[in-house]
Amino acid sequence: DMEESEDVPKDFIKLKSEKLSVDEVSELVVSPYCGAVSLFIGTTRNNFEGKKVIHLEYEAYTSMAETEIKKICRDVRQKWPSVRHIAVHHRLGVVPITEASVIIAVSSPHRAESLEAVMYCINTLKASVPIWKKEMYENEYSWKENKECFWANSE
Repeated sequence: DMEESEDVPKDFIKLKSEKLSVDEVSELVVSPYCGAVSLFIGTTRNNFEGKKVIHLEYEAYTSMAETEIKKICRDVRQKWPSVRHIAVHHRLGVVPITEASVIIAVSSPHRAESLEAVMYCINTLKASVPIWKKEMYENEYSWKENKECFWANSE
């Protein structure tokens, strides 16, 4: 029908240095055909292995990161064909304690698919997308590679 064709599945991918908005990301994926919107919000915590973290800084190889996130979206649609819209916003630069570094939202007719897809998205993003995290402590810092990262273990 006409309406349904206007609501074609979309992927919304954004890497930006401004503060991320949960409302903005969740509104992007809302659909009249979907009874579920699942969200994951990754926030900066104030500690890591007993050290006090002041803030995090993220850097990305932007074009490659966007390409990898598009691949993740494509995989999600193969695994969960009923998924309607997918949004992945990742913040770059300094992210203060409690603020979001990543927000992922997925809509689907039923909750199981969107919940599974969101978990798949964040796990795969951590493992395959070239985004680096620098942890700033009180008097030192360290660059963290995701332990899951395939390209971190390629030496």
